[in-house]
Amino acid sequence: MRLILAEDSTLLREGLVRLLADEGHEVLAAVGDATALLRAVEARPPDTVVVDVRMPPTHTDEGLRAALDIRRRWPHIGVLVLSQYVERRSAAELLAAGADGIGYLLKDRVAQVDDFLDALTRIGSGETALDPEVVRQLMARSVHTDPLGRLTDRERQVLAHMAQGYTNAAIAARLRVSQSAVEKHANMIFDKLDLATTAGYSRRVLAILRYLQP
Repeated sequence: MRLILAEDSTLLREGLVRLLADEGHEVLAAVGDATALLRAVEARPPDTVVVDVRMPPTHTDEGLRAALDIRRRWPHIGVLVLSQYVERRSAAELLAAGADGIGYLLKDRVAQVDDFLDALTRIGSGETALDPEVVRQLMARSVHTDPLGRLTDRERQVLAHMAQGYTNAAIAARLRVSQSAVEKHANMIFDKLDLATTAGYSRRVLAILRYLQP
């Protein structure tokens, strides 16, 4: 995979460059701010970009803005966003731009090399990869104010895995149930979230966005 990295921490950036090179990926550029990221993508479009949400000069959402710009201008490029904390609004905004080939991981997940590389692989295949901690916090919202409160425990488990980007077959393997059971749970989720008759959009993505809403 051809990658471009955007991370203002020199130590983390260089560590990622070495890790990815060791895994056989080609790092086209490794930069420290969002402006340099966009210039690098324009010069040599990669397969995927890895970008921190908060970057210079204000360290607020420069990386996210650049990621959204990349999705608008080069929709075929995968985007993996890294964040120090769970920022639900950032995750929702990113997924609203189109969930195919999108990932959102906490930086702690990078230290778990297998999880990080698995997320990159799924994004490169056009899938979605959400950090389990992001999903956990979103699923923990009050059942009294959240439509997800209508879901059973198993349906919430299925939705959590869907949000992480797993296919029905992969969810079935992880939960040790049949794929048809997962499909039934998914249909119940769509029904309970009033997505059963939605046309023209991916109900899977809409279900994820439903609980990503602030």
